[in-house]
Amino acid sequence: MAFGTDGSKGPGTGVIWSQEYLRLTAGLVFMIGVFVFALLQTRGIPALTPQGLLLLISSAVVGAYMAMNIGANDVANNLGPAVGSGAISLGGAILIAAVFEALGAIIAGGAVVGTIKGAIIDPEGIEQVSDFAWLMFSALLAGALWLNLATAMGAPVSTTHSIIGAVMGAGIAAGGWGLVNWGTIGQIVASWVISPMMGGVIAAFFLYIIKRNITYQLRKHHAAGQAVPWLVAVMAWAFVTFMLIKGLGDIYRLPVDRAALVGFAVAVLAFFLLRGPIKRRAHGLDNTKEGVNELFTVPLIFAAALLSFAHGANDVANAVGPLAAIYEAVGTGDIASLAPTPLWILVLGALGLSLGLALYGSKLIRTVGREITELDRMRAFSIALAAAITVIIAAQLGMPVSTTHVTIGALFGVGFLREYLKLNYARMEQTIIDGHEGEDREKVEEYLRRFEDATVVEKRQMLAEMKARSKESPEDSLFAKKERKAMKKAYEKQLVKRSLVFRIVAAWIITVPATALLAALLFKTVILLGG
Repeated sequence: MAFGTDGSKGPGTGVIWSQEYLRLTAGLVFMIGVFVFALLQTRGIPALTPQGLLLLISSAVVGAYMAMNIGANDVANNLGPAVGSGAISLGGAILIAAVFEALGAIIAGGAVVGTIKGAIIDPEGIEQVSDFAWLMFSALLAGALWLNLATAMGAPVSTTHSIIGAVMGAGIAAGGWGLVNWGTIGQIVASWVISPMMGGVIAAFFLYIIKRNITYQLRKHHAAGQAVPWLVAVMAWAFVTFMLIKGLGDIYRLPVDRAALVGFAVAVLAFFLLRGPIKRRAHGLDNTKEGVNELFTVPLIFAAALLSFAHGANDVANAVGPLAAIYEAVGTGDIASLAPTPLWILVLGALGLSLGLALYGSKLIRTVGREITELDRMRAFSIALAAAITVIIAAQLGMPVSTTHVTIGALFGVGFLREYLKLNYARMEQTIIDGHEGEDREKVEEYLRRFEDATVVEKRQMLAEMKARSKESPEDSLFAKKERKAMKKAYEKQLVKRSLVFRIVAAWIITVPATALLAALLFKTVILLGG
């Protein structure tokens, strides 16, 4: 076992510092490269003043820094479940995500990126173009700093909400409270509650369907051969619809209902093409929960790749959207609500996303995939499916949601369902023990083994039999109640980490006000210094 330089067990302190030094060096080299790259790209802008050139190049560096932080924090939501379930290694997940994040950002990042995300502020309320440019710079820097802090704390937060809060705060500092579209802010606040709950409920629903139709069956591998083709078809529908309204929205946008119809057609095709191969594969697996878990490996890899592509296509705007606004403002002298985004800015954002993920994404991937609740591939499949379906429902309702909130909510939903099922099973075991009161212990254990292997219907019949035979005295009932309470606390600690839940929720709540305050302070500082 390795020891640190101070004699303590664990990785050597020197090794840890060396790794951090290499990450920091790589990040700084990237920033220097962005500086040179941006300087070369801005040489042909005729209306650019020296001050405008300084602002644009500084904004490009900060935009790259923001993109790195998005890659380090937000991408974990797409990869965490797949990594935590063992469907793919951490290195493989980072490689897949880095490629698909970059492809999504460059191919579908949008010929037009909205510079005022969700109409957060009214640009007509800002008189000076320079104030608007510095407003966007302050928002970009504030959002990046907050994401850096959240990543260091191991808290997955919404990058979209980070930049929204920052734009709002800088907007208030620049033009007062009336500049903000409070209706949009109200929708965002509502989504803090609605989207995690929706994701949690949907994930728990699909996990229960999987358990009832596969893992609770006597012949699990045969049951999986029947059920998994339907589940894969549902996933095909969800992800095709999701990609048409999110991932490819800037290339070919369809209304939600038409996208859902296209997704349905693909789902039908996937069902008939994959049903035979899945059944044959299932029948060759061990008749265990671990065996049938293997059927969910490939769908999880596809889900991670598609979610990464969609994330790159959409959330790259959180880094390059404000940068595109600054580019338009300093290059033309106009304030644009929608700014054409040059390819070099999209490339910069794509590289920043991928590099941030590769350098610093592992910490949040472990948090999402392993620390909130234990995941297998069935649970991870339910989470990925819930994330896509929740976004589709929210799009149909016109409700802004954060995929971070949805995914974390789905994780909580899976964890709390596991707690409920474990506690319920413990109560059923107690009923069986009560029904065998006074009998030989080996007989009781044999009955418990039969009960564990029984189908849902058989379990119900066995429980009814035991309840009829139960002769529990009041004293025994009191003891059983105490035992169940102790067991409940043990399961809560084991299956869902409450401290992590509170930490993540607290980070969600303070994201918008924290970035708003920081952006306002940065904007006032810049103006005071003569920006």
